[in-house]
Amino acid sequence: MTDIVNDRKEINEAIVAGDMALNSLYAAQEKLNSASNWGIADLFGGGLIINMIKHNKMDEASRCMENAKYNLKKFQKELSDINLSLDLRMEVGGFLSFADFFFDGLVADYLVQSKIEDAKRQVADAINMISDILRTLRASV
Repeated sequence: MTDIVNDRKEINEAIVAGDMALNSLYAAQEKLNSASNWGIADLFGGGLIINMIKHNKMDEASRCMENAKYNLKKFQKELSDINLSLDLRMEVGGFLSFADFFFDGLVADYLVQSKIEDAKRQVADAINMISDILRTLRASV
């Protein structure tokens, strides 16, 4: 009986950590969507102001993604306690921010936009994976 109680406790801890990770991923997704929208405006000749707003949104998204990474590591630890694993990697490139300002033009804007879209896909994939794991965990308690 003690094993069942301990298992439920570990599963509940994993669910809480997973919910925190999922919430931070949704926040990152929201910021990336905003950065993407500003990036599209920048592609169509947005100028310095649009470029600055886009980079501000990218910085906000980057902070949200760092928070998501932190929460995902906690989730990973909780999953290891119940013998499950999770392997996710999310990156936002730093060089492209510099390149976008320095070489402000269509090619640099396109490269930055493609990095934003890559990050959006990574976050969406992570949201789907975490959601699936959480559904399975909730069904097991």
